[in-house]
Amino acid sequence: MTDWLQRDGDMAGRIRRHDWNGTSLGPLEQWPDVLKTTVALSLASHFPQAIVWGPELVTLYNDAFVPILGSKPEALGRRFDEVWQEVWSEIGPIVRGAFDGRATYIENFPLVIERGGGPEPAYFTFCFSPIRDQFGNVVGMLDTVTETTSTVFMTQRLAVLDAIGNAVANASDSQTIMATTTQILAARLNLSNCAYADMDEDEDGFTIRGDWAREGSPHIVGHYRLADFGQLAVANLRAGKPLVVNDNLKELAPEEAATFQAIGIAATICVPLIKGGRLTALMAIHDSAPRVWSSNDLALLMEVTQRSWAHIERARADAAVREGLAALAELNATLEERVEERTTRLKQTEAALRQSQKLEAIGQLTGGVAHDFNNLLTIIRSSVDFLCMPNLSEERRQRYMTAVSETVERAAKLTSQLLAFARRQPLKPKVIDVGKQVRGLGDMLQTVTGARIQVVVELCDRPCHIRADLSQFETAVINMALNARDAMNGQGTLWLRLSCGNGMPPIRGHAAAAQPFAAVTLADTGSGIVPEVLEHIFEPFFTTKEVGKGTGLGLSQVFGFAKQSGGNVDVSTVVGEGTVFTLYLPEVEHEASHELDREETSHLVLEKGKRRVLVVEDNLEVGRFANQILQDLGYETDWATNAEEALEMVGADAMAFDAVFSDVVMPGISGIALAKELRQRRKDLPVVLTSGYSQELALTGHEGFEFLSKPYSADQVSRVLSRAILRAE
Repeated sequence: MTDWLQRDGDMAGRIRRHDWNGTSLGPLEQWPDVLKTTVALSLASHFPQAIVWGPELVTLYNDAFVPILGSKPEALGRRFDEVWQEVWSEIGPIVRGAFDGRATYIENFPLVIERGGGPEPAYFTFCFSPIRDQFGNVVGMLDTVTETTSTVFMTQRLAVLDAIGNAVANASDSQTIMATTTQILAARLNLSNCAYADMDEDEDGFTIRGDWAREGSPHIVGHYRLADFGQLAVANLRAGKPLVVNDNLKELAPEEAATFQAIGIAATICVPLIKGGRLTALMAIHDSAPRVWSSNDLALLMEVTQRSWAHIERARADAAVREGLAALAELNATLEERVEERTTRLKQTEAALRQSQKLEAIGQLTGGVAHDFNNLLTIIRSSVDFLCMPNLSEERRQRYMTAVSETVERAAKLTSQLLAFARRQPLKPKVIDVGKQVRGLGDMLQTVTGARIQVVVELCDRPCHIRADLSQFETAVINMALNARDAMNGQGTLWLRLSCGNGMPPIRGHAAAAQPFAAVTLADTGSGIVPEVLEHIFEPFFTTKEVGKGTGLGLSQVFGFAKQSGGNVDVSTVVGEGTVFTLYLPEVEHEASHELDREETSHLVLEKGKRRVLVVEDNLEVGRFANQILQDLGYETDWATNAEEALEMVGADAMAFDAVFSDVVMPGISGIALAKELRQRRKDLPVVLTSGYSQELALTGHEGFEFLSKPYSADQVSRVLSRAILRAE
């Protein structure tokens, strides 16, 4: 009997069908209980796991382990040392240690493996654990592994780029920048030579400007014709593709030049720079010893090349600004009649200063995001580590699952606040009675602010309507109110006023507007804001509160929401007397609306029919996840990785599917353009759009289609898709 193996999944089926009589394991029904239990647990795990059994090292593995193998020959039932023969000298001793009873955990272990496309560098975090029978004897090994190649490369990439950025931050000439860049690159990647080559204007030749990584550089090595590389090489370089050549500049065969993963030879890599559609320069990296280059190495070389020239251009721009300032001083001293030209130059300098301030704000933003998200990821990672522990009680498992779920919600909220500041979140604007909302918020704020703060609500004498995202509007008012509460130290008066029909005054250099605006004002009797703080209050992550008491995103969210909704936010303050914030939003005509004020909540709705849903998602991990959710909900699914493929699959009349669940941001045709085309083919086809961020969504909305923000949960997918299908019926 094989009841223990009655599971869904590709590997469960393959294990059932495999002929085990030719191995030391024998028929499935004769397998020892400890092996059956281990296989069943492994197949149920979402972590990549392989089981190595007995002295013959027979290999079994679960579905999640399949990507680790890549295009290797069939591994099921084979010896583990044969499957991984190219790296057995490195992992063999660890496997033998497991069979000797020693568990081993290693992070980011480097290996050069074969997965069907030639040798490729890869990194893995794994745990080799002995499997014991009922008598305590080691009978096998459990290999739990996660590939960390992309994470390791990203860390290396950021380290190199940060080192280069810090080293050339104050450099003022191109020679210093190129020398520093190539020296750091050569040291970090253990290269024997890095050189920079200027291209001729006609792109027919180039001059190598020395071995920049060597002391005393640069010097002119020589001039070479581009044609010496061969026609294929010239075409690739002019198209912006890197080229690998041997020491004789001989053109490599197409199959060699097409992949870096197969290159384990001493070679020179020429990384081209394209500017204005023209081949401008080359970075030449030479490796004198055989080495396997990966696509990650190539990506780093490409980015370093582009960043180097960006630093050079910045240095040239800085030099131009200094020259401009000197020229202005000379004009001011000697040519009073050229005041107009001088004023123009000054405006240019002021624009450069504003750009510098924007860059400083971006630096604050990225630092704050990294800090907050690292805190959230710490909770998630720790919870997942505990969830992986064997013999975990159900109470603790539920506790860690709840921690992960709640932390994801906090991360989603942080993302929403960031997008509001950047004016990039997909809003859901509708016409709302702002007086009604202000009255309701006043009642709620009386509870939130505490008994010692009196909330006074003053409304205009007529109905007033705005078009805005209701949730973001309420969040903006609450953020301003909470700042007022803190400024009053829990005691005082908070006025919440609404006035309508007046224009918007000039605010912080922005022009006034004569059209009618709704003005929501919050005035407090607090301590006021000192001038040195006032100029920073709308910056992201700026806060005067102690650590742990605020994120510094509240007022930046108010500012972002106001600007994205066509308005602005003003502030006036008197130190020691109080502060007044005024949120201006364009007034609109009233229109009937049948939309729900709040999205309903429900439990998972399982599809009982045989409806077919097409998933359109270019990200493989997200697509696989969405596909699984819909199948678990009872739908039959197909998956397209881009809009072009989706249009072919739905057919000319779009009758092949009952609904479409599509991402917005994809290469080629966007999700919104896809939805519009589907509407042309079949007006009643339910389409649900999903995105975490989209410039198109931020500007135009979701065009009347159902929309689900990322990150989403299974019950959200169930609710939104069911609603879309019901509306179409």
